Amino acid sequence: MDGEKNTGARANALASVVKTVLAAAFISLVFLAAGTLRWPRMWLYLGFYIAVTSSLMVWLKKRNPDLLEERLTARKKADVKRWDRAIVAACNLLLLIMYLVIPLDAVRFGWSRIPPLISWLGFASVLAAWIIVFRAFRVNSFLSGFVRIQFDRGQTVCTTGPYRFVRHPMYLANILSSVGVPLFLGSMFGLIPAGLITALFGLRTSLEDKTLQNELPGYADYAANVCWRLVPGIW
Repeated sequence: MDGEKNTGARANALASVVKTVLAAAFISLVFLAAGTLRWPRMWLYLGFYIAVTSSLMVWLKKRNPDLLEERLTARKKADVKRWDRAIVAACNLLLLIMYLVIPLDAVRFGWSRIPPLISWLGFASVLAAWIIVFRAFRVNSFLSGFVRIQFDRGQTVCTTGPYRFVRHPMYLANILSSVGVPLFLGSMFGLIPAGLITALFGLRTSLEDKTLQNELPGYADYAANVCWRLVPGIW
């Protein structure tokens, strides 16, 4: 048993190193697309992103290590829905495109301009997204990165925190962040892939909601009480 735990720990450590290297390479690619390192808003955004993601990881490791393990290993689980793997892959590709379009537009070529007020509203959208994320992680111990019914973890329906208002607050947070980032970094053209990401999260919301209503005990009753899937008062 100890050997299995050590092997798992080494695998997670190796995965973390690989992710760090890939993240550093991607950031380098973004600045290469910009043609300069003198991009204060990107540095501000990177600092903010590193701070909040690191804080979330530290909090999960201390308060909810089982959820952290689920987030790290869910991709490998056989019961992840195939359609969700396809949607996640498409979203990741669009994010890559978005983060390459933004520096080309906002810095290198200046194809578009965004007024300062709108830009800072974009940052407010990103900030709101992370507030939702932290509140969702605080109350939902089954917040996997992929759609699957976690019978192995005894999944139950979460009805507190932001789940009192919408059934899929994490997807709302993803949409707010996807739209807010190009606005803050000054790229109207970055809103094109962001809009496609938004559409995919709308599709993912609909498919996951049907899955949960059909397969997770108690979710249909919860859905009857919380009628909004993604945006309060709209859908």
